[in-house]
Amino acid sequence: MQIRTAQPSDGKQLLAIYQPYVEQTTVSFEYQTPTLAEFSSRIKQTLTDFPYLVVLEDNQILGYAYAHAYGERSAYQWSAEISVYIAEKAHGKGIGRSLYAEIEQILAKQNIVNITACITGENEASLAFHQKLGYEKVAQFKKIGFKNGQWLDTFWLQKELNRPEKPLPFIPFSKLSPKKKRYCTI
Repeated sequence: MQIRTAQPSDGKQLLAIYQPYVEQTTVSFEYQTPTLAEFSSRIKQTLTDFPYLVVLEDNQILGYAYAHAYGERSAYQWSAEISVYIAEKAHGKGIGRSLYAEIEQILAKQNIVNITACITGENEASLAFHQKLGYEKVAQFKKIGFKNGQWLDTFWLQKELNRPEKPLPFIPFSKLSPKKKRYCTI
């Protein structure tokens, strides 16, 4: 297996992974699966500022992770939110852990200080996964979303990558040197 940067042309495979999360679970708060054009556009937009990574095995994408801005205001520029989705057939292979290790290294090179993750209260497996990786529960929003006929809580988790006295400027992913975009075989 190997990790590489996602491309808009990966949209079809990524959408196939994401669709069951939208249609069959409360993991995603979207009600309808995005169109291929919309999903491919999301990949392209994300890559301007943040990493969007995929894991491949035999040219099949088994999972993906991406980051995006935590908030719009300037003071948030050193914080990012991260998400990961793994194909059902690929659960338990360490793909999520490998994607997070890689994306966290890239975010550190972009001078990101804090990484956050927003997880549905029902998704106990994801909560445990994040906590094993050093993410700490820092907030719970009660009954904040409504999906599948029920009100749902979300938990916010946070991991500090470093804590400089004064942070260095944020470096957009598209401006990061190729040497800093390290990819690996897992």
